[in-house]
Amino acid sequence: MANSTKARNRAGWYALACLLLVGSLLALSLVVAKLADGAGAPRLSFLMVAVTVAGGLLLVLAAGQRQSMRLDRRIVEYALVSGALFALPNALGFLAVRHVGAGFVSLSFAFPILVTWVLAVGLGMERIRALRLSGVLLGLAGGVLLASAKAGGMQGAQGWVALVLAIPLIIALGNVYRTLRWPGEAGPVYLAALMLLGGALALAPFVLIFEMRQVPQLFGPEVISLLLVEVMVFTVLYVFYFVLQKIAGPVYLSQIGMVAALVGTLIAVSLLGEAVPPYLGLAGALVALGAVLFHRGASRRETTPLATAEP
Repeated sequence: MANSTKARNRAGWYALACLLLVGSLLALSLVVAKLADGAGAPRLSFLMVAVTVAGGLLLVLAAGQRQSMRLDRRIVEYALVSGALFALPNALGFLAVRHVGAGFVSLSFAFPILVTWVLAVGLGMERIRALRLSGVLLGLAGGVLLASAKAGGMQGAQGWVALVLAIPLIIALGNVYRTLRWPGEAGPVYLAALMLLGGALALAPFVLIFEMRQVPQLFGPEVISLLLVEVMVFTVLYVFYFVLQKIAGPVYLSQIGMVAALVGTLIAVSLLGEAVPPYLGLAGALVALGAVLFHRGASRRETTPLATAEP
């Protein structure tokens, strides 16, 4: 019994470390996107090339780890659907960052946790627990406080604000889909690679229609440097993203948004010179307290192993 408790505690701390890493890297990816936009890179093309190269690197890593790399109808469906649900919110974020700032786009990632939790409870993937619900609501309150204060100062960008606020729903749908349709024999690195490549495929038509003439701008020295940074960020980010999804489930995974919201705001203020949002300290405290409560509640919950989940 003691060994079981220790193992569960170790798994909980491992999940928390993955959560902090993935949330921070997600925020960093948006900051790099804003820097690339400032350097003149076509935004969708930049994103497509970054996820394509990162997906290729993850395929090599999966092969090196000798993970199962079968390719059948189920795997293809998983790659295409999870890729589209990954590409759409990232594309919206990359397009909107010029108009609303990296801080506000990062804040939008604070909201998927509540939507994911509601979907998971409705589908019977989660049980309602007071401690977890308290953590969700506290973290959400911090995100809403920051977002409302930030949005209030944006004149003439309300359309982009509305699009950014659609991001949480798409992310939540992706979180739940990847869990329900997780192919049991496939490893997380292989699935991460397929999602990235599926996302690149989903972006390709839009790049061809809207940015074909701008593609040569990707080859400037500054843009290439930023592209290499973004590739490395995506590569590390989505390895641990899928590891976290497998060991902790969709609702726990969606906490990365609260981390990304706080880290992204801090980076945007300290490094990009964006204005300090009102109530930043209070919002940060709410997010941190919500994450702690949710983590404590998660260590006690009953989980369904993703590897054996049925569609």
